[in-house]
Amino acid sequence: MKTFLQSKGVQPSLHAYFISAMSYMALGLFSSLIIGLIIQTIGEQVGIPFLVDAGAMAMGMLGPAIGAAVAYSLNAPPLVLFSAVATGAAGAELGGPAGAFLAALVSVEIGKLASKTTKLDIVVTPAVTILAGFSVSWAIGPTIDRGLRYFGELINWATEQEPLVMSVLIAALMGLALTFPISSAAIAVMLDLSGLAAGAATVGCSAQMVGFAVTSFRENRWGGLASLGLGTSMLQVPNILKNPRILIPPTLAGAILAPFAVVIFGVESNAAGAGMGTAGLVGQIMTVSTMGFSVSLLLVIAAFHFVLPALLAWGFAFALRRISWIGDGDQLIHQG
Repeated sequence: MKTFLQSKGVQPSLHAYFISAMSYMALGLFSSLIIGLIIQTIGEQVGIPFLVDAGAMAMGMLGPAIGAAVAYSLNAPPLVLFSAVATGAAGAELGGPAGAFLAALVSVEIGKLASKTTKLDIVVTPAVTILAGFSVSWAIGPTIDRGLRYFGELINWATEQEPLVMSVLIAALMGLALTFPISSAAIAVMLDLSGLAAGAATVGCSAQMVGFAVTSFRENRWGGLASLGLGTSMLQVPNILKNPRILIPPTLAGAILAPFAVVIFGVESNAAGAGMGTAGLVGQIMTVSTMGFSVSLLLVIAAFHFVLPALLAWGFAFALRRISWIGDGDQLIHQG
């Protein structure tokens, strides 16, 4: 059996599935949803419909992009790779980014087993791959949806606490949801987060992105600063799986800053911006849209969404490096 699997290029391992494949999944997500969001946001702000449409189209290709990325990471044969575009789409439809990843992963490995086993390879391999991917999507979709709803209930409970406790919990939980393939934006919209709760969520999500951008600057330089700070902190998920301690600096920064932003400065936002952080500056734009434009608000946003998260996260990371909890290369982004 081992010889057969090796002959088909199927070599199960935690590294291949949850480090390498997830690194490529993050690249697929960045190349579709995140870049699309940035293009769409620019189009909306400068009034260019072409950019709005192009961005929306790219955002809609999340599932196919993840499917292709995962297949590429697993060295899939051409027919399997092309079919993974469909299985990624099916997974995303029923389970979001996590569903796309799992559907693509399983379908690609099964498709590789079926590849070139018959004279009807051009029919059999795509059919097996697509059916396997759809079966996984159909099986895990309800589970992922249920998990999101449980997480949503936890967020709802947090919103019912007094403002100080609420802001700490919301910032930490939504920040973590942003970084992991849970879809913090979907949760914010599903729960219709608004007001102070949305303001706390925006601070927590911004701290995750800006925090990772700054603490990993020595490894990823300016490209990482832009892709993490304005794109998505999900690029760090494979590194988090290897060393979960790298989550501490940005998460602590968000949890500490949110109470000051919410209780003292009364920062608010809406559901559209609550789960976005600094991605395409949507969180900041929605904060201004909710509270109204003013120079003082811009200064508060600059402080609590960018400057203070960067300083706090850098300080925490520096301390963790001193005690060897974070090492050189722990936050290096794999770019293919």
